[in-house]
Amino acid sequence: MKGLNCTMEETLYDIEIHKKEDGYLGKLFSDADGIKEFENEHLDLLLRDITLDMQMALEEFQQRQAELSDQVQV
Repeated sequence: MKGLNCTMEETLYDIEIHKKEDGYLGKLFSDADGIKEFENEHLDLLLRDITLDMQMALEEFQQRQAELSDQVQV
């Protein structure tokens, strides 16, 4: 009997980036956090800000998962 190969995909974030006269506007959409907006004069710094926000959200999620796991084991 062959094992089942099940793949699940879920969109965690949608990102929009708009060029403005004085820089860039980034919008980060997620089910967990709603819509967050970021502005910066430089595209690379805007992308850095968005990436850092997503990393912090992931770390927070992992922390909550670990705490829940510890509570279940008690």
